[in-house]
Amino acid sequence: MSRVAAYLSSASSVHRHVILAAKTAVSVVLLALLFSRIEVGRLWATARQASLWWLAMALLLLLINTLAATWRWLVLLHAQDITIARRRLFGSFLVASFFNNFLPSNIGGDVIRIRDTAKAAGSKTLATTVVLVDRGLGLLGLVLVAALGATAAGNAHHATPPIWPMWLWVGFLITAAASAPAVLAPDGFGRLLQPLTVFHPEWVGERIDTLTSGLARFRERPRALAECFGGAVFVQGSLVVFYFVVAYALHLNVSMWDLAVIVPVSFVVQLLPVSVNGFGVREATFTFYFARIGQPIESALLVSLVAQALVMLFSLLGAAVYVARHHQ
Repeated sequence: MSRVAAYLSSASSVHRHVILAAKTAVSVVLLALLFSRIEVGRLWATARQASLWWLAMALLLLLINTLAATWRWLVLLHAQDITIARRRLFGSFLVASFFNNFLPSNIGGDVIRIRDTAKAAGSKTLATTVVLVDRGLGLLGLVLVAALGATAAGNAHHATPPIWPMWLWVGFLITAAASAPAVLAPDGFGRLLQPLTVFHPEWVGERIDTLTSGLARFRERPRALAECFGGAVFVQGSLVVFYFVVAYALHLNVSMWDLAVIVPVSFVVQLLPVSVNGFGVREATFTFYFARIGQPIESALLVSLVAQALVMLFSLLGAAVYVARHHQ
């Protein structure tokens, strides 16, 4: 039996390494292709002229964004009668951001958030439910900001819009319609999951019950969901402003409305598990949109890479929190 377990563990490890190698290859190839089309020296010269003052303001916006995201998480936890200090949640969010930016997967950050709230929730399943609802409302807010930005950008360009607003509005409505039944009819949603009990009736069934109970509690407290959705729109909007400040620091002429389209769209594209933390895919998405609005590749790469560098720099606060926790 131990040999079988060792073989399965070895096979799983090989599988993970193969996937990581494939993702790394995608990121490297895409970045190499993009950099082969520009003059790297000129790109570096432009980056060196960036305003440090405005870059510092961009970091401040990331702090405000994290505080707003923490508040949003807190609202959902309170709706489930889970009490955790805001300061601890803020620290947990910072650690999650660090893991998201320095591990080759965005799932790591969610695991940290679930782990840090599972004890207070009395259930890992309930803690997971809260994080998933937070993620879902965040995605909904992201698509709404993109749809609003595309509508405004289309009016501003007075020509064929870079991205048709109708696509994003349809995406918003589909996302809302797909997620609504889970909250409006949690029992029905639970019945859809019942086939999973074939694997382990008691264990899986207990977790489905916890999930549906948590969703039912959210249905009874719609104000919490409305506040969280409003917070999600604010978080996504503040990220757009963050990118605008980065572009301004680099002396690039990019409108706020265009960034309101490409920033959320790039986040959606990065959800595809085909690259390492979105590198290459994110830059290719920016390049495609910037080309549609008549901006050079250099501008797209500068905005994307400098913004990501600031995000990674800010997320190092999470490493400090993580180390401090272990010392305690």
